[in-house]
Amino acid sequence: MKLEKLVGERFKEKPADCVVDSHALMIRGGYMKPVANGIFSQYMPLKRVCKKIENIIREEMDAIDGQEVLFPVALPAALWDESGRYESVGSELLRFTDRNNARMVLGMTHEEAAVQLVREYANSYTKYPFMIYQIQTKFRDEARPRAGLIRVREFTMKDAYSFHTSQEDLEDYYQKCYDAYNRIFARAGVPDVVAVASDSGMMGGNLSHEYMLLTDIGEDSIAICKECDYKANMEAAECITENTKNGEDAELKKVHTPDMKTIEDVCAFLNEPVEKSCKAVVYQKNSDDEYIVIFLRGDLDVNETKVKNFIGDNIHPAVITEDSGIVAGFIGPVNFNAKATVLFDNSLKGTNNLSCGANEADYHYTGMCIDRDVKDGTFGDFAKITDGGICPCCGKKAISISRGIEVGNIFQLGTKYTKTMNMTYLDKDGKAQYPIMGCYGIGVGRLAASVCEAHHDEYGPIWPMSIAPWQVHLCCLRSDDVAAKECADNLYDTLQKNGIEVIYDDRKVRPGVMFSDADLLGVPVRVIVSPRNMEESVVELVTRDKSVQEKVSIEKITDRVKELIAEMQ
Repeated sequence: MKLEKLVGERFKEKPADCVVDSHALMIRGGYMKPVANGIFSQYMPLKRVCKKIENIIREEMDAIDGQEVLFPVALPAALWDESGRYESVGSELLRFTDRNNARMVLGMTHEEAAVQLVREYANSYTKYPFMIYQIQTKFRDEARPRAGLIRVREFTMKDAYSFHTSQEDLEDYYQKCYDAYNRIFARAGVPDVVAVASDSGMMGGNLSHEYMLLTDIGEDSIAICKECDYKANMEAAECITENTKNGEDAELKKVHTPDMKTIEDVCAFLNEPVEKSCKAVVYQKNSDDEYIVIFLRGDLDVNETKVKNFIGDNIHPAVITEDSGIVAGFIGPVNFNAKATVLFDNSLKGTNNLSCGANEADYHYTGMCIDRDVKDGTFGDFAKITDGGICPCCGKKAISISRGIEVGNIFQLGTKYTKTMNMTYLDKDGKAQYPIMGCYGIGVGRLAASVCEAHHDEYGPIWPMSIAPWQVHLCCLRSDDVAAKECADNLYDTLQKNGIEVIYDDRKVRPGVMFSDADLLGVPVRVIVSPRNMEESVVELVTRDKSVQEKVSIEKITDRVKELIAEMQ
């Protein structure tokens, strides 16, 4: 490919609306162009990167007996009615009607389509196990797309679905996918991706893992234990606290606390640590606006995912009305009479001498004892794990919170979809059974952006050889010099004949412009032909990461390039 023919512009200035490096570099480097909010067109360099990622994925999925299929992007809503997700999934699912007034959706995930494809075929235990996968366009109507390809609305994804006749067989295959994912990310150039326990969310199922690239720009918070191998998304991480009695139970007293509506103000006024307080956080169910009140220790935050999972509904921050019976800023568990579902976090179990709201404007209680003053409370794990918190695995205070980008996920779905969609098979005894499913996803564009995020400098991406848009960037300085141009042209032909992918820049531009464009394209190996080097019958060989800088004779350059490519693979 000649650079002068490459569609797409490269420029120096950072776009104002790019908040992360990968987004800025991909716009500056002519990789993609925004079409709408969270929707991008891809130029040739990014398309080549993504194609190589897809090929790595295909090879690893085929190696564990995956069969590539293709599902439609537009699906009838009736399939999602069968699973129950047409109503339960929020506005991220794009719903529409076609010209015949048929209800349709744009697929954001394809569990329903997978079951529909195989439920007539897989009617006997002899057909199991099997796995089908696709690499397909999906659409998720994200409320807040950001960071270029990190969070988009339209995206390409590999999703795989396995079907089994026993939990043991699913677990065995789940481990094979777990290992295959580790190989995929290593081959794509991010071997430091970590697998963390996660919440299954709308996908359903009991066990799931997310693969996280740890980076400060990540949207997800990851709890990692410094003492053992425990890793979990904060949404799924259990919050464990040391609940102790604070001396003898004190008398419950009502204290005047005028205009003190925050837990910090109240504790400062009472001269008590925040840890010895009970605060309230109020939500409403999306389905019927019923109030949900969560009481927890004052220094902790509510984990909304845990609350959603417990009540089986989506929630939103409450709008507290005057007729609700809830006194905003002064809510407490003692004599709480408002109509609401009341939940208590485990951090309050067995505690005493706490301050809390008195359910009366400008008043709080002191000396509140959970066992004495709260009867029949519903307790559970509703809090976020904290930095320095107790590890749910080893029990040590060794939790650290890091940020990460989710680049893949795997779920044990169980029979959630096969039951609702009436997919059955006959077992050895002729009895009808529901197959057990697994689900395994990787976002192709997000992985490309994540690799760029992990491997770049201030000048551009540093693509790993395995997914780089080209293997060699050939630069001809002073293409008006006959000897240099002839050498570069011959080298371009020779490299291609040896099966090497080359982007060739023979434009009549300044060396600074040529090298700036080369940095933005991030090709791993750069070969530089110049009149000065011609005098010595050599060319310069430089790697994008600057680990190799050498002069090689013209006769040996092809062999040296092949050798270097093999090393970098």
